[in-house]
Amino acid sequence: MKETVSKRLVEVLGDDWVVEDLEKIEGYLYDETPKPSSPKATEDVLVVKPKDSGEISEVMKIANDEGIPVIPRGAGTGLCGAAIPTKSSIILSMERLDEVLDLDEENLMVTCQAGLPLEGLFEAVNETDHLFFPPHPGDEGAQVGGLVVENAGGARAVKYGVMRNYVKGMKVVLPTGEELKLGGKVLKNNTGYDLMHLLMGSEGTLGIITEVTLRLYPKAKETATLLVPFEDRHSAMSAVPVMLKEGHVPLALEYVERELIEESADHLGKTWPADQGEAFLILIITGKDEEDVFEKAETQIEVLEEHGALEPLFAQRRKEQESILDIRSNIYTALEEETTDILDVTVPPAEVGRLIDEIEELAGEYGTKIPVYGHAADGNVHPHIMNVDGEAPEYFEELKNKIYRTALDMGGVITGEHGVGETRIKNLPMALSEEEIELMKGIKKVFDPNNVLNPGKAVG
Repeated sequence: MKETVSKRLVEVLGDDWVVEDLEKIEGYLYDETPKPSSPKATEDVLVVKPKDSGEISEVMKIANDEGIPVIPRGAGTGLCGAAIPTKSSIILSMERLDEVLDLDEENLMVTCQAGLPLEGLFEAVNETDHLFFPPHPGDEGAQVGGLVVENAGGARAVKYGVMRNYVKGMKVVLPTGEELKLGGKVLKNNTGYDLMHLLMGSEGTLGIITEVTLRLYPKAKETATLLVPFEDRHSAMSAVPVMLKEGHVPLALEYVERELIEESADHLGKTWPADQGEAFLILIITGKDEEDVFEKAETQIEVLEEHGALEPLFAQRRKEQESILDIRSNIYTALEEETTDILDVTVPPAEVGRLIDEIEELAGEYGTKIPVYGHAADGNVHPHIMNVDGEAPEYFEELKNKIYRTALDMGGVITGEHGVGETRIKNLPMALSEEEIELMKGIKKVFDPNNVLNPGKAVG
């Protein structure tokens, strides 16, 4: 593959931007999918680093001519193997497309290239001092284009929604090399089929997004983090739907349990600040000023105390808030070396407590531990299937299927934010009908008739 393709790619990109040395390529072969469940990458790859959509278009034309798969590559923060090359491939890195192109304060929009890291987007928006980009899927090294094609969610989705709610325009290179401009700085667009929304959540299988226009919101003047302990899971989870039903929607609402959150704190060399309780809700509250934040916190505490909340901890200083959220954000990091797979099943929010109970029963059935934490208000939780002697347990697939079946029986889905990638392809027939899968394969064929863009991912 290298001998037949590399010369044509060098003619388009130049010697410096076509990488064949395996030592320089190794970092592009895997993402953050836990090793025991990760697909095995091939080493028969080239890495290309185009500078713009024109060069990407030429790469795609060469790939179609040669029948070579192209794997779009962001920051590699995915958790389902969507960016892992399992066949001889061209890995197309977006790292050079990393600029903010336009920050339109009047229309509350920002336009950036798809390779811009999330932290770069936050920095640019924060410079305005009055605008805010709400989504925070986790790793701030993740690239904007990757967040769009994964339709990323995260802790703030409960109030502001997922990436799909923010994308208003994009530029995209189709698998056959054509360039499209979709949407723009408009809030309403009912002109024909919404091709842009098809690309969101497509996991790099329908097109390569090169530029994105995102909607912004006014920035809250004050924020505080409320850490609320409970004696048990049921008390904590029963309070959540009541609080939301009464209109108390925080910026974020997370659920963790003591053993797990203390393990994360130890991993970071920090101390979990709550002495009481075994289960915790973490709320981020926003307001127009300090008094507004206090009033909202007091109202929410009243509801929570009616459902068994113990003495809450109120963190307003920035360092205190960052410490609590850092501990929560690093649970996966603390567990990563012991984890076979991290799932992201999602159920109707009121079913979360029952789902965790069912998962605990499965853990007992298999004689294992299944740590669970997640986004309490949107029903999205992260069960970890743990290693046995450093390897995937022999019951891994069976247990994973039972967790999926439990979520599906509750009216849920097998993945709420990580995506299908390659690791969940085999589970699709559990979650989708044959007709749905065939329709998706038909859409894939329309966009990518030669099946060169990220084949074998998302829909198979």
